[in-house]
Amino acid sequence: MAVEPMKKLNSQVNTITDLINNYDRTIFKVMLSTAFILYFCYIFCFTQPTGESSENYSKSNSIVATTDLRHIVFGIASSVDSWKNRHPYIDLWWRPSQTRGVVFLDRAPTDNETWPNTSPPFQISGDTSKFKDYDHHAMPFAIRMIRVISETYNMNFTNVRWFVMADDDTVLFIENLVEVLQRYDHRKYYYIGGLSECVGQNWWHSFRMAFGGAGYAMSYPLVKDLSKMLDGCIMRYPYLYGSDHILQSCISELGGALTRLPGFHQFDLHGDISGFLSSHPPAPVLSFHHIDSLDPIFPNKTRDAALRHLMKAEKADHSRILQQTVCYNHNNNLSFSISWGYSIHVYEKLHAPGYLHMPIQTFQPWNGFGNPPFMFNVRPASDDPCEAPHVFYFKNVERTNTLDHITTNYFRNAARGLLSCANNSADSISQIVVFSPIQPFKLEEGKRECCTVTEKNSNVTEIEIRSCLDGEASEWSSISSS
Repeated sequence: MAVEPMKKLNSQVNTITDLINNYDRTIFKVMLSTAFILYFCYIFCFTQPTGESSENYSKSNSIVATTDLRHIVFGIASSVDSWKNRHPYIDLWWRPSQTRGVVFLDRAPTDNETWPNTSPPFQISGDTSKFKDYDHHAMPFAIRMIRVISETYNMNFTNVRWFVMADDDTVLFIENLVEVLQRYDHRKYYYIGGLSECVGQNWWHSFRMAFGGAGYAMSYPLVKDLSKMLDGCIMRYPYLYGSDHILQSCISELGGALTRLPGFHQFDLHGDISGFLSSHPPAPVLSFHHIDSLDPIFPNKTRDAALRHLMKAEKADHSRILQQTVCYNHNNNLSFSISWGYSIHVYEKLHAPGYLHMPIQTFQPWNGFGNPPFMFNVRPASDDPCEAPHVFYFKNVERTNTLDHITTNYFRNAARGLLSCANNSADSISQIVVFSPIQPFKLEEGKRECCTVTEKNSNVTEIEIRSCLDGEASEWSSISSS
């Protein structure tokens, strides 16, 4: 008789257990569905980029469409008087149908001054008289120059990711600039530029400041927030020397800091910079500044013509322009240092790459103080035939779709005029032909390219620039150990 109640009790327990299990599964499904809904709401509502209402972004926060030239706006500080002589520098890189930006002038050009169609449009800088009680700067136009930033922003260009500021004597290498800016997230605060080449200039101004003549880039969100507080910030720094330092101080107030790139060249140097350009640091070339204070970069040419000549090589391969490659002809004990599209130095001795990567000091510092004077190592110019190079300059370039390489030719400008080093003369070489891959050079991969030297005849040497083979040892290692 006791068995039936027990069966009934077990049946009730099983029924209750099934109900609990079904209830738990239902609760779990509801909770899981709710979690997914909350997650997607978070992704949609809280991770969307800000600062560019005109941009169409992917819903995935990890995917951003590639930055290109149309996303950049250029603000150029100038004056009517300086523009007359300097606009050819801007015309070298400005593309009327592609680039966007404005030249800011101190006053309107006169009726007899024709504005070139090849130049950016101009705008008259805003009135700065309200700052007269706060303008104790050694540079009298510092306030007008820094306000180029907010005045460019207030012109309401659409689809902007980056603002690039430069002076009217600045040449920009815009293909390299675009590719460099692609590496950075334009939705965040970025203030990107370079220091002076001189220790004294950085000490006098700031080691945390982008030198504005070389040009600098700022992301949209930074410029947006900076423009809101810039006028008030200007009043807080009435004694800083120039606009560069005022800007850096204002960005510091916002919590921003400089991202340094060595390809922005202030060129706080005097004289002949061929020694620097022949041993360019491993970085994409982004700008040249202070052109009027320098000798023409190619012999027997004006400054403008010399720069236009360099741009022929840049147009053929912007990724390799001025990139240095070192290789050897160890049968003749010759070292070759190639600055692509600019020059080749030939030494009658086998020199280590580290030695050849140091620029020859053919130039002088901007000012007389600072010990050492430069922010990089240099080696002195020498009349020692084992230390002084034979110098060959870029002559022409050939790039065709039918070839898998680019051909550049370099010719000797003048005889070296020295005895040979250990009866190892390179005086007979009159032309060097360089073959480089048609594929762009990826400097961000972390190493320079390799090359092979072939003596075509006593007068012509051919050099093939190529990617280093997997596991290929440094040629210098095998030479120096033999």
